[in-house]
Amino acid sequence: MVVIIYLCVSLLIGLLGIHRKLGFWGYFFGSIIFTPFVGLILLFASDKRKT
Repeated sequence: MVVIIYLCVSLLIGLLGIHRKLGFWGYFFGSIIFTPFVGLILLFASDKRKT
């Protein structure tokens, strides 16, 4: 059960990071490898992609 919640939170962080520098996969794997909390910090610390 805890693993499913961990993956769902990581997935949510990845979805929030789609339009950021690292994209979905960068934030998703960053959240899995470290923790979702660190992934969230990375998400808020990064800039949006330039168009």
